[in-house]
Amino acid sequence: MSLSMKLRLDLMMFLQYFVWGAWYVTLGTWLATTLRFSGEQIGLAAGTTAIGAVVSPFFVGLIADRWVATQKLLGMFHLAGAGLLIVTSRQSSFPALYAGVLAYSLCYMPTLALSNALAFRQMREPQQEFGPIRVFGTLGWIVAGLLVGYLGVEATALPMRLAAGASFLLAVYCFTLPDTPPLAEREAFRIGHIVPTEALQLFRRRSMAVFALSSFLICIPLQFYYAFTNLFLNEAGVHNAAGKMTGGQASELFCMLLIPWFFRRLGVKYMLAVGMAAWALRYVLFAYGNADTLMWMLWGGIVLHGICYDFFFVVGQIYIDREAPAALRAATQGVITLITYGAGMLLGSWLSGRVVDAFAHMGTPGHDWRSIWTFSAVCSAVVLILFLTTFSEGKKTKPLSRAAADESSSFGVRP
Repeated sequence: MSLSMKLRLDLMMFLQYFVWGAWYVTLGTWLATTLRFSGEQIGLAAGTTAIGAVVSPFFVGLIADRWVATQKLLGMFHLAGAGLLIVTSRQSSFPALYAGVLAYSLCYMPTLALSNALAFRQMREPQQEFGPIRVFGTLGWIVAGLLVGYLGVEATALPMRLAAGASFLLAVYCFTLPDTPPLAEREAFRIGHIVPTEALQLFRRRSMAVFALSSFLICIPLQFYYAFTNLFLNEAGVHNAAGKMTGGQASELFCMLLIPWFFRRLGVKYMLAVGMAAWALRYVLFAYGNADTLMWMLWGGIVLHGICYDFFFVVGQIYIDREAPAALRAATQGVITLITYGAGMLLGSWLSGRVVDAFAHMGTPGHDWRSIWTFSAVCSAVVLILFLTTFSEGKKTKPLSRAAADESSSFGVRP
């Protein structure tokens, strides 16, 4: 790949995740503080991305593969998304705002896989070249959080409007990217275009079934973090909460480098277990930390993101890549994405909102966050115990090469 092409893909990835990081992290704070929405309403709004993750295989597996050039579809989605973000940022009632966020998520979530697919088509050696390009997506998320925190607009609609501006720029930019026409022949739609039955049959094996069930269950308490951490930090009195939360993405970059070393020593089962345990520990730190003398505990919960995400999601994707036949790897990854970012996160969005409402202070603003995070920690610990007692790795894990570590980052959905 030429240097000019790499730079063009770097910018695409940067803007792709800048857009998401600009509005999603502080959504709960805006909805709770300014619009006075309930916890359940906030959870449902945050869960729209899970609905988008469920329907995105349709666009990736059918339209982009068989009907429309990838760069054109990306441009159209981001252009529509820019308009939807502007309209949504002006809403004050929950039905109208939810409809806007849902419509936007249906446009945005397919672009995650589409941007990856476009990048892969321009590469000669994807295992070597994708990692250094995908990292710019995480940098985009970090810059968005730092900017929103610096401007001090976390409780306003401005982050959504900032995302709309970036989405418009990205839409225009996408139409300038290299032509990436469909490769598959046009034919009548079949459900097998989205999820081949052969991929589903892999989950009849005990190890794969336990992994899938554990992945689904752990994503339920995970949504407490994604939907409510920024609101929690602001209520706790943490200054520039959005900026501080980018420490999680910074730790993710560092932990990605450690995966090969730990993989050789722990194997799949215990790396996945460490990832689950990190979620439970994170919630304990949030439960007992504060913005004063125990701020280090809040920092600890934030920077644990690298272990929480990389050691579970990335290692899990490596496990799927190892267990599935070569022809079914992409489809099997798609099934896991539906189970985790779709069904698991969607249920977690609803449950997290109900729990947050249950521990809201009566008559005064604020929440009993210690009880909320303790509930999340206990749920995570239960899933961890279930996984440890039922999962068997089967065959011995092969050492992970640096190239495989780079490739693994391509499957991540959240930075």
